[in-house]
Amino acid sequence: MGKILVLYDSETGHTAKMAEYVAKGAKKFPVEVRVKSVDEASKEDILWCDGVAVGSPTHLGVMSWKMKKFWDDIVDLWGTIDGKIGCAFSSSGGWGGGNEVACMSILTMLMNYGFLVFGVTDYTGEKFTLHYGAVSAGEPRKDEEIKACERLGERLAQWVLIYVDGNKEYLKSLKGS
Repeated sequence: MGKILVLYDSETGHTAKMAEYVAKGAKKFPVEVRVKSVDEASKEDILWCDGVAVGSPTHLGVMSWKMKKFWDDIVDLWGTIDGKIGCAFSSSGGWGGGNEVACMSILTMLMNYGFLVFGVTDYTGEKFTLHYGAVSAGEPRKDEEIKACERLGERLAQWVLIYVDGNKEYLKSLKGS
């Protein structure tokens, strides 16, 4: 059974709420899911998981310093965790607040550790998609914002089931989801 970690930093609770929705989406599939804040997570959690969804508030267009420090502090894992699957989500103070750029900073950091990262081409509302990850301006309240978080978790679970567990049956569920 695949193992998914939803790792997040949150100051106002908005990114924490997104993390709950990401986990809810992942739990629609037969995977084990842990949700941990960056304050309580450890490198053992990274070693444990097959896939990770990393969420951060947007700080000047990039991930928070706490999230960056977490990954800086586990640099001794570099070269040993290649091939895990990763994705990103971020909340910002408003639309155009840099949350997609923050997602890209998370994805870049994951790629440096050897993670296989992905975007999602699905639309969860009119003109609302999550190419770089799930994003929200403030707390996710609108249906399309909540669906985007859930879809991110669903897709992460599907990729883990396909590539880690070797269950090709889930390839069919990617089409038309």
